[in-house]
Amino acid sequence: MRKLSSVLLTLTYIALSSSLAESQHTLSVDNFVSERTFEIDYENNTFVRDGKPFQFVGGSFHYFRAMPQTWQRKLRTMRAAGLQVVTTYVEWSLHAPKDGVYDFTGIADIEEFIKLAAQEDLLVILRPGPYICAERDNGGLPYWLLHKYPNILLRTDDEDYKREVAKWYSVLMPKMQKFFYANGGPIIMVQVENEYGSFYACDENYKLWIRDETLKYTQSHAVLFTNDGPGMLRCGKIPNVLATLDFGAADDSSIDQYWKTLRKFEKKGPLMNSEYYPGWLSHWQEQFQKVDTKLLLRPLEKMLEDKASVNLYMFYGGTNFGFTAGANDGGPGNYNSDITSYDYDAPMTESGDTTEKYFALRELISKYFPLPDIEVPENLRKVKLPDVHLKPYSVLLDLNGRRHLSSFTVTSLNPMTFEALNQNSGFILYETKLPNVKRDPVLLKINELRDRAYIYVNRQFVGVLSRENKIDSLPISSMLGEDLQIIVENEGRINYGIANDFKGIIGNVQYNSVILLNWTMTGFPLENYRQIDDLVSVLRRKYGSNRTASIKSYLRSGPTIFHGEFILKESEIADTYLDPTLWGKGIAFINGFNLGRYWPIVGPQITLYVPKEILRIGTNKITMLELERAPENGLVSFTDTPNLEGY
Repeated sequence: MRKLSSVLLTLTYIALSSSLAESQHTLSVDNFVSERTFEIDYENNTFVRDGKPFQFVGGSFHYFRAMPQTWQRKLRTMRAAGLQVVTTYVEWSLHAPKDGVYDFTGIADIEEFIKLAAQEDLLVILRPGPYICAERDNGGLPYWLLHKYPNILLRTDDEDYKREVAKWYSVLMPKMQKFFYANGGPIIMVQVENEYGSFYACDENYKLWIRDETLKYTQSHAVLFTNDGPGMLRCGKIPNVLATLDFGAADDSSIDQYWKTLRKFEKKGPLMNSEYYPGWLSHWQEQFQKVDTKLLLRPLEKMLEDKASVNLYMFYGGTNFGFTAGANDGGPGNYNSDITSYDYDAPMTESGDTTEKYFALRELISKYFPLPDIEVPENLRKVKLPDVHLKPYSVLLDLNGRRHLSSFTVTSLNPMTFEALNQNSGFILYETKLPNVKRDPVLLKINELRDRAYIYVNRQFVGVLSRENKIDSLPISSMLGEDLQIIVENEGRINYGIANDFKGIIGNVQYNSVILLNWTMTGFPLENYRQIDDLVSVLRRKYGSNRTASIKSYLRSGPTIFHGEFILKESEIADTYLDPTLWGKGIAFINGFNLGRYWPIVGPQITLYVPKEILRIGTNKITMLELERAPENGLVSFTDTPNLEGY
């Protein structure tokens, strides 16, 4: 794409395809002109929309972090704040959960999301990656790349990686083309890669390749851009692609210096902060991160005075449902897993409510851009529901658990990774025999554990090892027995800074310095809730309510499936929050929907957001896979107030 000086490239309007026009939600042609252009006037350092200079304020909202039934309301709330643009990533791993399998339905229906954005008078910035970071597992790259190509070099000129990206783009991008601005749709900009300047490889050949692969589909119908921190432009800048920055609250002089840094790499063109942070991400075992509203306003005003365009990341954060939360590399040997909530202390809460921060930003935005003639949607009702009594039904290690919940059993001389076994997330059980040694106790050590291991001998719990807390060994009494069971939990692949974060037992397991061999591995991906439901149904028919073993005895024998039911009337169907305060660590399902991980022992997040869309009039089912502890009465609560700060 050639840089333009004072000469602007005129793009011819291409009518929407018939499939788009016939869809349930169509883009209003009343808002379109016969010739639609969105381009860059490099000479005057501005975007130009339909021949006129264009500056904007936008906000990030990832469609895959909210129930699709709520998308339109949340988009309207963003537009009511004065935003003209919504920015979203595209998550490859969501749309291609398995090699050759594609999904664009439900929470993955990105086309519907874009149509709704246009309906709400929002333009769209598309960030297709293929790597997106976003605090998502593996930065949005499918795990199966590591299974299919164990030696793949992600985000480089690696031929296997490029071939898979090209295949993915050949599926995604034709769906997006009708939405490009010059084609009559709302997409004005498309990102090339994502924060590549922060990636170790700094592969110039790859940068040019991914630019050209993107340009193959966008042509001149949307503006291409990159996004990097001010100190990361050397490797982040791609020739003939607009460079933009990301940074949080800063004083005026710092912002001036950021722009000066940008100008060293992008001599002319519009200034843009593609990620201005009104909040921040949070990890387990840390405090919930917050950003004071007062600190946000002056930097935003300064950027608008500088005629810069700004995208607030995140304006609405949402939730990492299921196993989608990633982790961060906090430096050599440091691993920090992301919490389930992606509330982000954003202007809109996890449930989509407006906040004081929202209205403060709205007031400031109104000084520079006219507010639309729409009301700010009122916050929706939340409900507190009666406590539910859960009963223990099975342990992963017992015969019933293995029979119903496992997806494979494999034997190998050495331990194998999740990826080698073609398992995305959940748990893998590693089993072998302990040698007879004349020592007591004996040190058990796992080299390169990823991420958390629950150790059992003769199916009795003896301790936990943790990559996160750098604990890789523990003493075991030789009198406990010879059957060793190790349940390894994948707590989320690293999403930023490094690549190829394989899971499971990566190195050797040593017992008194002897390397243990001859392993049996059983996979528990927990991707299909029907397997859990069938297990509970079988055991309920067999035992009824005659469950005599204590909860503690279950948990001493392994991760335990707890289950209960509750009845709701129509008036009780509203957003709520599951409160597992007296529980330990695990995964919660409601009506088969995986809410995500809970870990109230360490926090900061205590409650799990329960969107009303997964609740039913009549009988509702709740299932929890608990790893560590549970109250003896088996009670779990629902509250009308979120608790993300551990108070």
